[in-house]
Amino acid sequence: MSNASLPPLPSSDRPDVAARLRDALLGASFTADGLLELLGAPAYAALARSETVPALRATRGDTPLEMLVRLFLLQQPVPHARVAEVLPVDACLESGWLVRAGADELAATVDVRPYGGPDGEDWYIVSDLGCAVGGAGGIGRRDEGVVLGVGGASTTLAGITVRTPVASALDLGTGSGIQALHASRHATRVTATDVNPRALHIAALTLALSGAPAADLREGSLFEPVRQDETYDLIVSNPPFVISPGARLTYRDGGMGGDDLCRSLVQGAGERLNVGGFAQFLANWQHVEGEDWQDRLRSWVPRGCDAWIVQREVQDINQYAELWLRDAGDHRGDLAEYQARYDAWLDEFDARKVRAVGFGWITLRRTDSSAPSITTEEWPHPVEQPLGETIRAHFDRLDYLRTHDDAALLEAHFRLADEVVQEQVGLPGAEDPEHVVLRQNRGMRRATKVDTVGAGFAGVCDGTMSAGRILDAIAQLVGEDPVLLRDRTPGQIRLLVEQGFLEPAG
Repeated sequence: MSNASLPPLPSSDRPDVAARLRDALLGASFTADGLLELLGAPAYAALARSETVPALRATRGDTPLEMLVRLFLLQQPVPHARVAEVLPVDACLESGWLVRAGADELAATVDVRPYGGPDGEDWYIVSDLGCAVGGAGGIGRRDEGVVLGVGGASTTLAGITVRTPVASALDLGTGSGIQALHASRHATRVTATDVNPRALHIAALTLALSGAPAADLREGSLFEPVRQDETYDLIVSNPPFVISPGARLTYRDGGMGGDDLCRSLVQGAGERLNVGGFAQFLANWQHVEGEDWQDRLRSWVPRGCDAWIVQREVQDINQYAELWLRDAGDHRGDLAEYQARYDAWLDEFDARKVRAVGFGWITLRRTDSSAPSITTEEWPHPVEQPLGETIRAHFDRLDYLRTHDDAALLEAHFRLADEVVQEQVGLPGAEDPEHVVLRQNRGMRRATKVDTVGAGFAGVCDGTMSAGRILDAIAQLVGEDPVLLRDRTPGQIRLLVEQGFLEPAG
């Protein structure tokens, strides 16, 4: 379905109406906290799963908040007189936020979802009707050109993004505008692009209704709307990364073969980053027969950039095809058509010798180092969001390790990172453990196996003594030659620093 056949959107050039509507929504506690209090945790969680019945049951009363939930989140017509008591009805009708539905009822033209910002801000994410909640597999239509609201991928990217104050930020494929909204908190200038003009219109509504500064909105695919001389301190993108045959759905299908869209996005970011700037993406990538996925991803990294690539999940091609066919609702339609589409996905994968698809995060940082670092790893375990500070610290530690050889490490002072615990694993009653594990309770929540020297070293690190002096003391305790201990331990110290168990002190 083309944009022309989708419902008209509210005017994006009436900030005065958006401001009045925002004040009215806030006045009725139509916020993330207000929703949770009204609906209760089970019904609130059900909305995120695209199930509306619990929310409908919870909004049978006649309070302003219940009326707004039915109107903007559940797409229920509401009596005109009741809306007029809460919202600036005439202005909302004139600018297109509301339309008449029958003789004496009003309906919303867009979904409006309350969204809590990282510092407690009351924001609103605007999206097409039926697309505010649930993300993939949501409650609404899956037409060509439709604009979705907040899904799991959106919040994941928002959580991993480095949030240091910057002069300029670029959001590629902005969709409903959530990444641009987050960036507006810490970037002086925000540019947002999208191939879908309807998405740019909705992003403008999201920013206005959230009380955020307007962004520079540009139509076009990926970097096409960006001038050659423009560079940024932060680039983010939750692109249409689904590896599919064709480009049926704009919001998810990139239209390039295989994982070429994600590759092009990563490769094009380097020259558009200022030194020290970050580019952060969600992506899918192919696991090709006879090829190591890590080598494939390393080949994407542009020159002059450090990279940290984390694979969070891998699906075989059958699982992957089924996931996205269900996302489009194809499993509910004609069986023969569903099977034909399933076949087309498998044909595409077979032609490319793809056996599985990986999903994860890619972070680049522009560096002036002559020896950029590329880290690729598989980490399917739970993490603690937000991770932006953890990711920034990872690259700071890379810089530190690049400028400290083994001798410098031994002269340096370290401290144990916060909330690292030690676990000893062995048979019950054994005098000594079989091995010792250090475990983080924050950030990536890593665990790493260390020997007794490594455990003892980490436990003593409080920033007061140099690494070399600590090792000398350990050597005396265990009866080992201090010179030999100094020779064999820097590699272990380097690993503990790289993974964030130890932090340079001072």
